Amino acid sequence: QVQLVESGGALVQPGGSLRLSCATNGFTFSLTTMNWYRQAPGKERELVASISSAGTKITYADSARGRFVISRDNTIKKAYLQMNNLRPDDTAVYYCNMKLWDNDHWGQGTQVTVSS
Repeated sequence: QVQLVESGGALVQPGGSLRLSCATNGFTFSLTTMNWYRQAPGKERELVASISSAGTKITYADSARGRFVISRDNTIKKAYLQMNNLRPDDTAVYYCNMKLWDNDHWGQGTQVTVSS
């Protein structure tokens, strides 16, 4: 089956950076929209960033714009979320999501904690 494997979550100090990675074995990866979601304790899941199949359409949540960069490498079937200038309110479980039409696949989530 299709699997998404996330990595890169960690404990980091405010102002620090992390890069989350999402690797998949899906053969249709180059056709998909890749998304990063996050869910903080007690809050709704929110879409952080999205990138289209060719990387030409990118969107960010207001909270992420200017600090986070989503990217993908279709040759190796990976998506990334570079997170810079991290703040405590970025603390959440981050989920990789792959969408093709209405078919979704999710990673297991990776914990990002921003704290002094």
